Amino acid sequence: MFLLKKIVWVVVFFITIASYGQEKNTALIHSHNDYLQSVPFWTAFSNGLNSIEVDVYLNDKSLNVAHTEAEIDAERTLEKLYLEPLNTAIENKIGTVQQLILMIDVKSDAITTLNAIIESLKKYPKIIEHPEIKIVVSGNRPDAENYRNYPEFIFFDHQKITHNLSDENWERVAMVSTSFKQYSHWNGKGRLTHEDLENVTRVVAQAKSLGKTFRFWATPDSKTAWRTFVDLGVDVINTDAIYECSKYVRSLDSRIHKATIFSEVYTPNFKSDNRDKPIKNIILMIGDGTGLSQISAAALANKGELTLTQLKSLGLVKTQAADDFTTDSAAGATAMATGIKTNNRAIGTDSKGKPIPNIIEILSKKGYKTGIITTDEITGATPSSFYAHQIDRSETLAIAKDLISSPLNFFAGGGKSTFHTLPIASNFSIINQLNELSNQKVAKVGFFLSENGVPSMSNGRGNLLAETTKQGISFLSKDDAPFFLLVEGAQIDSFGHYNDIGGLISEAIDFDTAITEAIKFADRDGETLVVITADHETSGLSLLDGDMNTNKIEADFASHDHTGVMVPIFAYGPGSGKFQGVYENTALFSKILNALNK
Repeated sequence: MFLLKKIVWVVVFFITIASYGQEKNTALIHSHNDYLQSVPFWTAFSNGLNSIEVDVYLNDKSLNVAHTEAEIDAERTLEKLYLEPLNTAIENKIGTVQQLILMIDVKSDAITTLNAIIESLKKYPKIIEHPEIKIVVSGNRPDAENYRNYPEFIFFDHQKITHNLSDENWERVAMVSTSFKQYSHWNGKGRLTHEDLENVTRVVAQAKSLGKTFRFWATPDSKTAWRTFVDLGVDVINTDAIYECSKYVRSLDSRIHKATIFSEVYTPNFKSDNRDKPIKNIILMIGDGTGLSQISAAALANKGELTLTQLKSLGLVKTQAADDFTTDSAAGATAMATGIKTNNRAIGTDSKGKPIPNIIEILSKKGYKTGIITTDEITGATPSSFYAHQIDRSETLAIAKDLISSPLNFFAGGGKSTFHTLPIASNFSIINQLNELSNQKVAKVGFFLSENGVPSMSNGRGNLLAETTKQGISFLSKDDAPFFLLVEGAQIDSFGHYNDIGGLISEAIDFDTAITEAIKFADRDGETLVVITADHETSGLSLLDGDMNTNKIEADFASHDHTGVMVPIFAYGPGSGKFQGVYENTALFSKILNALNK
């Protein structure tokens, strides 16, 4: 009894979370053979399941919980394992009892066992009178014509996809169910065959036309199966994997996204691509947190392709930090900007805190114009790694001062409020509108995209990144000087951290519109190398399903944080082939300088 009470209170916290999840999805989840769980009832209840199945034998006047007579244990009774815990949950207001079905599968004689069940239930008026609880009898049942003769708190599982009962008896039917194996032998992997899909779809429609809750039993138990049954409109999903199924089904709506923002795909002319000719300009584009799955999600949601996926020269980049298997943006960007591995959180310094020259400083001394564009605050980890030198990314004020003294010719990003008390105007002409950039005669210009954080695409940013990229390229290229431009799509990472697939896809597609502007310029110019990569992957994104005809993607996430997987790198323009292969993120620094013969 002490152990049971301990279990009750341990699960209270988890029940609150699960009850909230129940409101997000209309599919009910059924704990099949719940009594076989290591903790019967409470595991299902704490995970927000709506239907709990218990097999019962009437054994010497005792209602024992067991699948076969050989498994009967006198201590495992219907009351101890189910009625007492459910009554405790009601009395103590543990969790939210909502659309709860207690399915009692009768294994012994139908009538005598049901009569014993009724007598036990009468001891628990809070259960039988609860408006959200249904007691549903399955397995061995009395003749359907006698359903109406049982108390009003007793309902039945109708195991035929037909209805020839009187109205009084039909009213006592709570659920229509049938064996899935009668219609398909699908194992829950891959997809239903076309023929099986037609059969299953037909029986679901037939069952639902009866106006009752519908359930398959003997179903495959996998994510693919659960999603398929949800898509088919099956009301109750059978599972033995209580936690996994609840988590998956309850989060399904939030992990499916239909794209509404699109990138118009540009097909490059490839006239300068991978040619052995001098390179004048470099445009480095970093999709923060963008791994292969993020690119795949954006491409598949964008009618199957992106401007990025038109490119031919590609490789893979290892992202580990000097002090950690998994890098953060600071260490990842510093490695690319300086060619030296460093510790996480370090901005432009080595693992001992010593400042390291970055590529913008090096190229500025060689006569290059330089610029940075980001949808993060301009003092964010990735952009600041290309102009600042601080031992920790949190040193925002010091990083801002490094920006003011940097050799940059142009910057655009969020975070204007950081500079309210700093003399930013002493080194940069600050414009208030992007269209002012084309009229600037000065050498150093700054444009704040926002007072604090830059709005996301979901919050109405529009085509600001692509337009700023276009205008930034125009500003840096308006005379004969070569230029280096960094463009960061920062919020792909942010929405990866949030596990928000809709926001992630929107940001990745928007980043592709900026890539389009860079590739178009490279085609016109013929002397520009465009390199597109990431500092790391975020969230362990995987793509489970989708529909390219409707721009729909279903995703899942392994983490709310960065991962250690390699990230893709794409290149376009003269010397693009030099960026193929698999290499460390530090190699990007030397590859760019070698391509420029610097």
